This record gives sequence, C-alpha cells and structure tokens, in this order.
Amino acid sequence: MKKISRRDFLKNIGLGTAGLALMANPAMASQSDTKITGGNLPSKIRKVKETYTVCAYCGCGCGILLYTNDQNQLIFCEGDPDHPINEGTLCAKGSGIIDVYNVVMKKKGRVINKQRILKPLYRAPGSTKWEEKSWDWALTEIAKRVKKTRDESFVEKDEKGIRVNRATGIATFGSASLDNEENYLLHKMFRSWGLINIEHHARI
Repeated sequence: MKKISRRDFLKNIGLGTAGLALMANPAMASQSDTKITGGNLPSKIRKVKETYTVCAYCGCGCGILLYTNDQNQLIFCEGDPDHPINEGTLCAKGSGIIDVYNVVMKKKGRVINKQRILKPLYRAPGSTKWEEKSWDWALTEIAKRVKKTRDESFVEKDEKGIRVNRATGIATFGSASLDNEENYLLHKMFRSWGLINIEHHARI
C-alpha cells in the first residue's frame, strides 16, 4: 500500500469535496458563465438585504455580513470571506451578534427586543426617573461637560515649573469597531485637549 503524505491527503479530500459539491448542484459547475441573481442565490439570502459591518466585540476587527428582511429585521449573519482578518470565519460571539438586537422567543422565534434603548436617556442629579432626550440635546450637553471638566482640571505647568499642558480629569476608552483612520483622528483630538488617560478596550 502506497504511503501518502499529510499534504497529499488534505489535497485529495479537498478535490473530492469540490467534486461532490458540483455533482450536488450542477448550476455551480457553470457559474463562470451564469450571473448569480434571483433564483440562483442561496435561499438564506435570496430575498434579503446584505450589509457589511465589523464585529463589535474584541479587538480583532473581523468582517461580518448582516442580512435583513423587508421589515429591516436582522435574520442572519456570517463572516465576510473577503475580509483579510477572519476570511469568512466567526467565533461564537461573532456568530451570535444578531441576538444583541433580537430576543429569542419559544413560539415566535427571533423578535426585536422591545426593551432595547433607541434614544438617549438622562437622569437628573437627585432624580429617580429617566427622561428621554434628543440626540442634539445629548451631544450638546456632552460637549458642555467636556469643556467644563477640561477647564477645571487643566494643568499648564507641574510642581517643578515644567510646561505639561495636560487635563487629568477626563479619560477615554476606545472601541475595537473603529478603523485606523478613525482612531487616528480621535487620538489627535484627545491629545489636543491635553488628555493623558487614553485607553482601549482591546488592550484591557
């Protein structure tokens, strides 16, 4: 009996799998000269919209393809095969990312989580109730508070008289969902404020 190497074994397995796939679906054999539209698409994505995104969990930045129906409901996700990091694969958390948006009911299947917060909520000091606010109000309020905190905590010179121009009253916590360009611009902005407490959740 001829002894085959591990490489040859895997190569033969791959060729055999490809042959079986073509036999099971003859349409795939002539895919090169047939445009894949309508009925030729896989049933899971035939009548849905495909949206590209980046996984929001760890710092790897894997590419994900999300599929939504005509009611704009997330119904399926898979790894992006063209993404250089994950090349179509997803971990357990990435595979379950659509359930951040949905709740799984026994009889109705996946339904949109009714308790999902869609608008900014604000609780005034001493209050026991949350108030719904607009995004314009929330962003303006955040800007005011950042400016106030920076002005109060800004240190121009340290105890030795050395110019430091730093603000120690604000810290930032980055997101792995941001790309390099976004992180670069945010880092420049934070440094211009004098921030020294700059951290990222992927590093922690």
